[in-house]
Amino acid sequence: MIFWEEKSLNDREKIFEFLYDFNPAVAEKTDAIIEAKVENLLERPLMGVQRDGIRGRMLIIPEISMIISYFVDSSTIRIMRVLHQKQRFPID
Repeated sequence: MIFWEEKSLNDREKIFEFLYDFNPAVAEKTDAIIEAKVENLLERPLMGVQRDGIRGRMLIIPEISMIISYFVDSSTIRIMRVLHQKQRFPID
């Protein structure tokens, strides 16, 4: 099961709104890619990398320059944040 934390949903909404102002089709496509990549975690929950100083795992999506922070908790994948690669990633 995938659970989107409130911060991750807010991140996703901000990304969508920002892109939508420039190009609605790109906003839709970016959101669909985020959704599809997160769904892949159901089959391969440990495919994200671990980095020093950051809890959990990070799924890097290079085609849209996004990073998804997540935890694997038993049978639940908790999506913590969705950020652009140029954003400073929160430590806590």
